[in-house]
Amino acid sequence: MALAEFLAELDELLAAAQSGFDTAADAAALEAARIDFLGAKSGRLKAAQKGLGTVAGADKPAAGKRFNEVKQAIEAAFEAAQARLASGAAQADVEAFDPTLPGTRPRRGHVHPLTQTMEDLKEIMGRLGFTVAEGPEIEDPWHNFEALNIPESHPARDPLENFYLATAQRTGGPWLLRSQTSTVQIRVMERTPPPVRIISLGRVYRPDTADATHYPMFHQIEGLLVDRHVTMADLKSVLRLFASSFLGGDVHIRFRPSFFPFTEPSVEVDMRWNDRWIEMGGAGMVDPHVLQAVGYDPEQVSGFAFGLGVERVCARRHNVTDIREFYKNDVRFLHQF
Repeated sequence: MALAEFLAELDELLAAAQSGFDTAADAAALEAARIDFLGAKSGRLKAAQKGLGTVAGADKPAAGKRFNEVKQAIEAAFEAAQARLASGAAQADVEAFDPTLPGTRPRRGHVHPLTQTMEDLKEIMGRLGFTVAEGPEIEDPWHNFEALNIPESHPARDPLENFYLATAQRTGGPWLLRSQTSTVQIRVMERTPPPVRIISLGRVYRPDTADATHYPMFHQIEGLLVDRHVTMADLKSVLRLFASSFLGGDVHIRFRPSFFPFTEPSVEVDMRWNDRWIEMGGAGMVDPHVLQAVGYDPEQVSGFAFGLGVERVCARRHNVTDIREFYKNDVRFLHQF
């Protein structure tokens, strides 16, 4: 076969293949065109390849080069047709969307019960004239112990009773995760002259074994009032108003003698609710050594402080018997609040 005749057949084949692929209206038509032009056994391109063997030897390089160009062009036309049909199918899917069909309602989350409780406590104590104060969760020994009348020899400073930070030891520590929110009281009194009336809420850390009433990380609400002529009667009145507002109904308060380094006298606070006494936390009059540590004159001012566990308050309000439930991230449990 002459070279010119072979090249003319290739041009004719290319034009026919492009037309066949471009006019394929659906996947079935495109597949038929593919078999016709690119079929491995009887495709028209295969037949043209056989014709290459009939070209004279001197013309074969030029004939082979043109054959490869035509082959690549036909394959590109086929891929372009595939993409065109796929895009058309996607567009058809979009056009088929029916906005009148019922949708899938997304699940709505809500605030964690502990956060709900803390917000309620802030609101109640705000009505009693207390403002919210915040402080760091990583503390130095002065604010966590010494200013709170806890000397270096006190067992409460034992490494087995606290989370000391190993990294802080290498950077001039020791530092530790605060074991109580009373640290915030010290920081507020250091920079604020009396009178002071604050609450602080936040996480505290103690190496307790987790059980129904303990957890290594829990939340506290701490209250502090320092002014002239503050007495235990004021403490009891505030706690009773707080309990009545939070739990509802007439709540009676009972004090039992206790001991805390930073209060003198110190008491355990029980609240009578639904005909039973409930232990709520510790309280007392601020120890004069604590007032002196922050520059206050204990001859001029006095104050009371109290600390309650938020988990216990929340659990008793909702009749939850195990505070570990609050940390399991079980949405079936949390959905109830």
